[in-house]
Amino acid sequence: MNKEEDILLKEGKMLPVMEHFYTLQGEGAHTGKASYFIRLGGCDVGCHWCDVKESWDPNLHPLMNAEEIAETAAKHCKTIVLTGGEPLMWNLDILTSKLKELGCTIHIETSGAYPLSGQIDWITLSPKKTGLPKEEIYEKASELKVIIFNQHDFTFAQEQAAKVSENCKLYMQSEWSKRDEMYPKITDFILAHPEWQASVQTHKYLNIP
Repeated sequence: MNKEEDILLKEGKMLPVMEHFYTLQGEGAHTGKASYFIRLGGCDVGCHWCDVKESWDPNLHPLMNAEEIAETAAKHCKTIVLTGGEPLMWNLDILTSKLKELGCTIHIETSGAYPLSGQIDWITLSPKKTGLPKEEIYEKASELKVIIFNQHDFTFAQEQAAKVSENCKLYMQSEWSKRDEMYPKITDFILAHPEWQASVQTHKYLNIP
């Protein structure tokens, strides 16, 4: 990356885009909704079970003009999902401003480990033990989605739920490779704690992106 590109990146005029595609939202409160995903490269939270580890190094992904990617996305759909990687590593002001200008509703999927930027309508907070969310993001979260990989994650989920607002939806989702083991436990937990709901990666069952 040259000096000019580095400046454009910091300003949010260019962003490292791993991929972008039109599909159905597979998880959480908006499961089944037609959505245009913009997956940004770059993440240093380091979840060992991450299913998109190829997103971690931003230098592997081309820098794209933020306004141009917004225009491409808005042609397909008005529900836009910013994901990663960790999208809040980057300045999202220009991207989201253009999406808003084009009449879009903007969702983000984030660990919350970086400060919030841009105009966001729906925040899916998926906290990770390796990089806890910024305190100010808890109160703004629309849904809390905790990935369940082991028994301690149920305790972690309750700890995180205590920090979000009362209007925040609470979801537990098994890590994909542990689904046969963990969903029975998630079911039992939710029956005992009905404020929670189960989230399933339906896109993997539907064999779509």
